[in-house]
Amino acid sequence: MVFLLLLATSCQFFETERVSSEELFKEEIKAIDWKDVDRYPSFPNCEDILEKPEQKACFINTINSRLYQSLGHDEMIAVREIYDTVKVNFEVSSSGQLSILEIKMDTLLQKEFPELENWILQSIDSLKPVAPAYKRGIPVKTQFTLPVIIKTN
Repeated sequence: MVFLLLLATSCQFFETERVSSEELFKEEIKAIDWKDVDRYPSFPNCEDILEKPEQKACFINTINSRLYQSLGHDEMIAVREIYDTVKVNFEVSSSGQLSILEIKMDTLLQKEFPELENWILQSIDSLKPVAPAYKRGIPVKTQFTLPVIIKTN
């Protein structure tokens, strides 16, 4: 009799707590860092890079190279010496489309080079990423701010 009583009461010690799939989902969502991606957007020259810091550097350097190459060919003649920074905010959609959101520049720089914004737009619009950023295997939209230094002699 004591054995049956002991057996009946000991079952409660072996019960496991059941966690619903909804609770697991909520915990997983909390654990995800939504500000970081697993893979950055890429251009053809960056596709084989596996490490995230190098992926990001290749992506940004490709855009920088194109911008400075484009701006270097345009006639940028200034009356005075200029050393300023233009901030270009852009995004890469989940389908891989690159678009400029905003170009921030000083009004004096804008007066000195009224076509600068158009040159930047044309330069970046000609770039075509081959892949968007990925988070957990799903393509996601990403946004970047790129500082462009304008310096004349």
